[in-house]
Amino acid sequence: MATTSPTRIDNELYASAKLVGGVMSRSAAQQIAHWARIGRELESSHSVSHSTIADVLAGRREYDALTEREQAVVRAEWTERIGARREELNLADEFSSAGRSYVELDADGNVVHHPRADESGRA
Repeated sequence: MATTSPTRIDNELYASAKLVGGVMSRSAAQQIAHWARIGRELESSHSVSHSTIADVLAGRREYDALTEREQAVVRAEWTERIGARREELNLADEFSSAGRSYVELDADGNVVHHPRADESGRA
């Protein structure tokens, strides 16, 4: 588990992080951490182009055309976006509210069937 350290940032940066973070499904703190990681990667390599990476993330450019370093930055962003999206998902609630049954694996790998509300009384 990662540890955090308190730090002070100016109000303008925080407001920007809060605004952009909301669009990207991140908290302000997560957005600032994301920007810091991107900045670290960009500064450590003069061969990484932020606009090229943004184009790949937006689907305007091919991933395979990137350098290895640029691909690493894109993969890190994809990993973060996928993680954020997974945290937002609650498929059990979605399926239940839509009246759908579903199955899942328990911690031991056994299939568990969750019936629709109108199926729950059946044997």
